[in-house]
Amino acid sequence: MRLQPVALALALAPSTNAAATWIEPTHRAQVSVQHNNHDYSILTWFRDAAVEVFFGKRLRDDDAEARKTNPEIAMRHRDDIVLRFNATTFEQRRALAEITKEFQALDIWTIAHEYVDARLFNAKRYMPGLVRKLPDSLKQPEILIYDLPSAIWATFPNAEKTTQGFSSSSQSVKTSREGMGNLFFKDYQRLSVITSWMRLLEAMFPSLTEMTSIGKSFEGRDIHALRVGARNEVEEEGGSRKTILVTGGLHGREWISTSTVTYLIWSMVTAHGKDPMITKLLDKFDIVFIPIVNPDGYEYTWQTNRLWRKSRQETNTEHCPGMDLDHAFGYEWATNKNSGPCSESYGGDSPFHAVEASELAQWARNQTSQNGVKFVGFLDLHSYSQQILFPYSYTCAAQPPNLENLMELGVGLAKAIRLSSGEAYTVTSACEGAVAYRGKDNDNSRMEGGGGSAIDWFYHELGAKYSYQIKLRDTGSYGFLLPADHIVPAGEEVLSALKYFGDFLLGNNGIEKGSTEHSPQSPRPTAGQWRDLKRRR
Repeated sequence: MRLQPVALALALAPSTNAAATWIEPTHRAQVSVQHNNHDYSILTWFRDAAVEVFFGKRLRDDDAEARKTNPEIAMRHRDDIVLRFNATTFEQRRALAEITKEFQALDIWTIAHEYVDARLFNAKRYMPGLVRKLPDSLKQPEILIYDLPSAIWATFPNAEKTTQGFSSSSQSVKTSREGMGNLFFKDYQRLSVITSWMRLLEAMFPSLTEMTSIGKSFEGRDIHALRVGARNEVEEEGGSRKTILVTGGLHGREWISTSTVTYLIWSMVTAHGKDPMITKLLDKFDIVFIPIVNPDGYEYTWQTNRLWRKSRQETNTEHCPGMDLDHAFGYEWATNKNSGPCSESYGGDSPFHAVEASELAQWARNQTSQNGVKFVGFLDLHSYSQQILFPYSYTCAAQPPNLENLMELGVGLAKAIRLSSGEAYTVTSACEGAVAYRGKDNDNSRMEGGGGSAIDWFYHELGAKYSYQIKLRDTGSYGFLLPADHIVPAGEEVLSALKYFGDFLLGNNGIEKGSTEHSPQSPRPTAGQWRDLKRRR
């Protein structure tokens, strides 16, 4: 076998560690392991794996406390790792883009301007093939997460917490709003728990909230929404209402997006009448919150596969179910049609083939045509990479008519987050956020298609002129496996952004006025800011 000499050479290579048994360094809570020191490179990992394969000896301490995990999770993900490719040059990004198109063992987690994160399935099997395809400058990526099963298990509530789970009949919850918030946001929550919680909020705040179902998922689950707003008597008699839509959970594994939407709901309903900005916002607008657009995928991440991304809809390939809802909407859908059912970005065989995307779009159209609703803003929450993205996603060649306003508000949202927590969010178009490299004649190569996105459809078809996709925490230490103690900080960040968003809309009555008028709360970006934004793009 041709690879054996290489593997054996790597296995027998001298190590910088003197101890016979190597215990990997840990990061933070000893679940998501990030290796930034020179002692632990991809070659070190390859060497350790080779020892195990060829000599049957494990160099990892399987009894370490950090590796206590669920047996099913350990079996499914024990040989998976998460890599970061520091791809900064044209050649590096082009090579990586081409590899991802043909190498199905790579699951792209996020694409940023200076790096690409990806999960490598069954690294023992596929690492040699990947290394052969990579250019020399990319052959030693960082390993962001080595012990993936432990990182996954750490995102679930532990057994003790689970027995104390939220119940809509709990007397302690009914009698203490503060206690309800503290309990609910201590952990990520199941779909059934979130549904009960939303019903309870409707009962507790009847003048502010209205719970509804916007449609059914492929497996028949309700897609629940909560409308929050303080309507006066005139509006209740049939007056139209400007509306902001906030969605989460289009991708099942992005739990922080769902918990952030629920945190926004809680913050809005409990602060009305106390916080002047929130009170003013809810007096003037309705905000419709949909925490889980993809309930089938979300439930599947709790029951079977924590890292599942797509819906659970059947496809024409038996072993590749599911569709990427963020590539399933009808606007410029065809630019993403080349991906097959086994691709993580597969958006179906036709526009709105995905049931959940179709249900959301039909509900939104009915709201505008039958109820006089005017969608003035759309915030679609995802994870991860800390980015604020605006239309268009399908191409980098076209620019939205109100580009300057979108950039201005995007910069303001990022500033509001930074003032709230100190975290930095970058601002760019959704297309630029997914481009691997820019070739000749402004041609772009992407690691996943951009057509059929939710923000493009709501922006172009529904007229929501301020449409953004916000990719939440973090920038890679945990990726999709963000620990539960980030739920409240992430929620506070987006709450600050939402308040700024509403303040901006109130400054011009929620109507797009053109590029020459600007909200007094959001000064026009300076020339230096424009240059910085263009440099990022």
